[in-house]
Amino acid sequence: MYRYAAIALFVASGIVFRLSHGVEVTVRDNDDKLCIYADLMVNFSVSYEEVGNKSSTVEFELPSKVTTNGSDCSLTSSLLKLNFGGHTWSVNFTIDGEKYQADSITFSYDLSDKTVFPNAALNETISVSVKPEITDVVKDTCYSCKSKDTFESDTVNQTLWNVLIQAFVSNNSKSEKITSCAADVPVTTAPPPTHTPTKAPVTNATTAPPAPTTTPTPTLPTPTVGKYSIKPNENSTACLLADFGLRIGLKQAEKYQEMNLDPNGTIFSGNCGVNSSELMLVTNTMTIKLTFANDAKKFRLHALNITGKTSSGAVFSEANTNLSLWEAAVGASYMCNKEQNYTITGILTLFTFDLRVQPFAVRKGVFSTAEECQTDAESFLVPIAVGVALLVLILIVLMAYFIGRKRNMATGYESF
Repeated sequence: MYRYAAIALFVASGIVFRLSHGVEVTVRDNDDKLCIYADLMVNFSVSYEEVGNKSSTVEFELPSKVTTNGSDCSLTSSLLKLNFGGHTWSVNFTIDGEKYQADSITFSYDLSDKTVFPNAALNETISVSVKPEITDVVKDTCYSCKSKDTFESDTVNQTLWNVLIQAFVSNNSKSEKITSCAADVPVTTAPPPTHTPTKAPVTNATTAPPAPTTTPTPTLPTPTVGKYSIKPNENSTACLLADFGLRIGLKQAEKYQEMNLDPNGTIFSGNCGVNSSELMLVTNTMTIKLTFANDAKKFRLHALNITGKTSSGAVFSEANTNLSLWEAAVGASYMCNKEQNYTITGILTLFTFDLRVQPFAVRKGVFSTAEECQTDAESFLVPIAVGVALLVLILIVLMAYFIGRKRNMATGYESF
């Protein structure tokens, strides 16, 4: 049996999640020598089915108190296993020559734990495995990654950051040397080459300078409109309806990138409540959580949480829990057909297309009468104003015609 020790360090992080905990653990082999060292932070987002065929999502972090029972070390493979409250989180390492890597991360969660999964319909343990991008770690160095890295699956999202791990420890002590993840390595750009100007020969003919060439900025196509509906159970009608095309804009350092949400590859879930309803959208590149609030008279989009990866592999995680968007009366739907953009945080911008939502008081599974956004209402004013102006012009022409005709008729009688 391998002896273990676990020391918990409390660290605060307020970007998206609640307070998170840095967990520091060590694993020793049969000779009481250090073989694995780890100091890391992990957050979980798990969707599960409640009693009554309702869907729910919970978020929690790796707690400060864990054990390493079941961890194992050998010459070619090692297993770090963290146990907490009937749940386990483990990483399997293998070594090849002078480099090692993490082959898989496995999270097993027990739905019978009602403190974490209240009112869960199942009482079984579910395991989810993902392939991390922890590769080519030089032997006798620690793998370090302060950046956030999110691993997504159908029902579970795992976010790791502030990671410091060393497997296959030698000399019974943690190495001070570091192998950093790609996200932590600063990107350096070479300065543009300088050219010595060459004096052009003098000629008598005047030649027009060549026209400047411009490189067109690539633009994304308009996002496809997705239609999402949440039902309390399979035999009931929808309690939440949402139709929209979504695009997000991200500003990271000096780079700005936009990403469309593809509804064809989106898995959606959610739940309906009296005062709060949620819609969760999960794709291969991002997870979007929309939370709607209801104050008995009006509803609104109250919170938005988006995590994912850009096309360059950079991890992002942004949230705002104090929004007042898409407001309409309870019992009605909110509609805005024109493109809208909303600044969610200093980094994140949300774009919507052909938007219509109704998170409360849905009747017969269809949208109720819509309350339109201001831009849609203004778009109707223009044709109405033009129509009124044309009508007034026609009336003036008709009045002038009849007045002129009456005068002509009176003149004819007098001459007769």
